[in-house]
Amino acid sequence: MIKSAVVNLAEKMEKRVQHTIDARNAQFWTELCGSSLARQLGIRDHSLESLRRFDEAYLGFYPYLLEEVPLHRFSGRKVLEIGLGYGTLGQKIVEQGAEYAGLDISEGPVRMMKHRLALQNLPGAALRGSILQSPFADGEFDAVVSIGCFHHTGSVETCIRETFRLLKPGGMACLMLYNRFSLRQWLKWPLRTLSALAGNPGKAGASEAQRGSYDVDASGKAAPETTFHSIRELGHLLAPFSSVRFSKRNCDGISLVPRLGIPREYLLSSVGRLMGLDIYIQAVK
Repeated sequence: MIKSAVVNLAEKMEKRVQHTIDARNAQFWTELCGSSLARQLGIRDHSLESLRRFDEAYLGFYPYLLEEVPLHRFSGRKVLEIGLGYGTLGQKIVEQGAEYAGLDISEGPVRMMKHRLALQNLPGAALRGSILQSPFADGEFDAVVSIGCFHHTGSVETCIRETFRLLKPGGMACLMLYNRFSLRQWLKWPLRTLSALAGNPGKAGASEAQRGSYDVDASGKAAPETTFHSIRELGHLLAPFSSVRFSKRNCDGISLVPRLGIPREYLLSSVGRLMGLDIYIQAVK
């Protein structure tokens, strides 16, 4: 009885912690991911022309994104996107002819995706909810896409387990999570990164400085929850899939390289492929 009581207490505490993370995420991410880029571009509305300007700049900044998310495979397929941001990728998926559903824990991204679909008379649906408690049935989707979302949820393991459940046999997951061993991590937090390489990632999680180095809102406040991952770790979590392909992408050099004046395009094709900020995954069930 004592053991059962301890287990129940631990489960209640875990649920309470997750509830807090969910609430903070729902509030933080209502400001659209990509808002900083929109401000840099001088975009002040969500008109068709403004969205086109944003999408062009966004895909120009991440020129590899549509290589890592193979849109040509989605035509006529049922696709779920988790974490909607400014809606650029979701719109591309719909335009490819997919039967699209979008899921986000925050109202802002859901509202943006609905706006995009309505503005251009595109089919699809977007709803508010958490992948940790997905409202969808087993094997409902041919593809699940989540770029830069799982590492904010508080449980990457549950996210991947749910992704596997939602996919049909032979279905594909296209995911992106932050790389624990990127150049940025080595340059800014060498001791913490070396400790993680030695097998001790630390129980405290990412510091506010680490979180703020990746995602901040207009006030400069860091994302409430961010985790970093290695390919080895993700390989274990993705073991139920029949095949998995990893690639590293993205690089800014953070403090050293920009001072050398090296073009970002070169960094993306060199350092980014070896020590990139992001780990992209294509996994087939």
